[in-house]
Amino acid sequence: MSFEVIEATITSMQAALTSGETTSRELTLIYLDRIAAHDKNGLTINSVLCVNPEALFIASALDAERASRGVRGPLHGIPILLKDNINTMDQMSTSAGSLALAGSYAGEDATVVKKLREAGAIILGKANMTEFANFMTDGMPSGYSSRGGQTLNPYNISKPTGGSSAGSGVAVACNFCMVSIGTETSGSILNPANLSSTVGIKPTVGLVSRSGVLPLSTSQDTVGPIARTVTDAAIVLSAITGYDESDAATGAMQWKGHGDYTQYLARGGLRGARIGIPRDYYFEELTEEQLAIFDAAVQVMRGQGAIIIDAANIKTARQIVYSSVVLNEFKSALNAYLSKLPAGAKLRSLKDIIAFNNEHPIEALRYGQTTLLAAETTTTGMLTETPYLRDRAADLRLCKDEGIDATLAEHQLDALLFPADFGARITSRAGYPSIIVPAGYTSEGVPFGVTFAGAAYSEPMLIKLAYDYEQNSLVRKPPSLKSYV
Repeated sequence: MSFEVIEATITSMQAALTSGETTSRELTLIYLDRIAAHDKNGLTINSVLCVNPEALFIASALDAERASRGVRGPLHGIPILLKDNINTMDQMSTSAGSLALAGSYAGEDATVVKKLREAGAIILGKANMTEFANFMTDGMPSGYSSRGGQTLNPYNISKPTGGSSAGSGVAVACNFCMVSIGTETSGSILNPANLSSTVGIKPTVGLVSRSGVLPLSTSQDTVGPIARTVTDAAIVLSAITGYDESDAATGAMQWKGHGDYTQYLARGGLRGARIGIPRDYYFEELTEEQLAIFDAAVQVMRGQGAIIIDAANIKTARQIVYSSVVLNEFKSALNAYLSKLPAGAKLRSLKDIIAFNNEHPIEALRYGQTTLLAAETTTTGMLTETPYLRDRAADLRLCKDEGIDATLAEHQLDALLFPADFGARITSRAGYPSIIVPAGYTSEGVPFGVTFAGAAYSEPMLIKLAYDYEQNSLVRKPPSLKSYV
């Protein structure tokens, strides 16, 4: 096992596979060895929930295909981890980190998994996550699930991992896989990517199918890649986008998608770009260290010819408060998902899951289930509640029309720039895309990133900006996995 996987890229890995320096089977073994040494022993990072028992067989088959027929594309033979709310039709269950669903096996692959398999990716396993995408209860730490336990931040175990795609971010940061797939409803890709010093792409809602993904919110859920570089993230995004008749949200992407997103990876993307900084509201919780990291990132962008509009404040930012949208949509979406599980599935509703947890309080209810109870007892699941209908309309007006759209138009911007994942609430409610890139580390070793955000289907511009910034900063460093702060 001579190939060095630490900080390897898809491009370098494909070169090694092409030259015969390594094989996909060998790469899979290397990753499994690293998971054994550091995720389940040693530092016990606990980011990987389960390993695909068929991974080595799949890798060997892809090696044979490479030798006899050639390469399908850049993901041929590349090991990938999936968040544990993404269906796979194999020997791995899909549980969203819940003990209640530990024995739940899907009848078919999620659409995103079908696309990854078609591209030649090896599904290495599933990553731990904050249980039910952090919609289980109040006060549960990010990265915890009753089935998988607590995921640790490899840069500083006293700090959070971010959620809910915690394991997806941490596993990539620790080089336990090449890339991973996460999901986001409101910060669940951006937040863990920020705290794991990785690149996370939260796509426009509808760019990537959610079919076969255990849901949280019909209007806000999306699926996206977490990687160590913008290039790798763009490669994966290219593989997983596409229209899916089983997900109505993907209808518009037939006309607005861009196919191969790697075409936007070019130096000079910042030159002449108009980037707005919404200083009001979004900077109030920053520490002096974090602000210094952000300002240094802005200086890099200015140095590459970006036109920085500071401040380009979002006038509705302070009006965007609690919304009942996710609470109401969760029950109907989850019940629909559970109803479609194969015959023999024991739990068919949110009510069934709550009952299971009550029957196993020691194992399943370490932090309680207040949010599940609220969704079950205060919503009908029919989406007829007046607060829901009003909040949904308000979210679109304040976040999309009068929020991001209005700010972009007022200042003629190509993108907005947020510190860390602080813009996740407004972009998620608008259904708009974001890309987070590592920008530095605090004195405690905690990663800190910057987020480029834009209007619907503006991924090409965001990739241009993120790539050029990344290539002119190159601040990411892997965790040592040897000692903690």
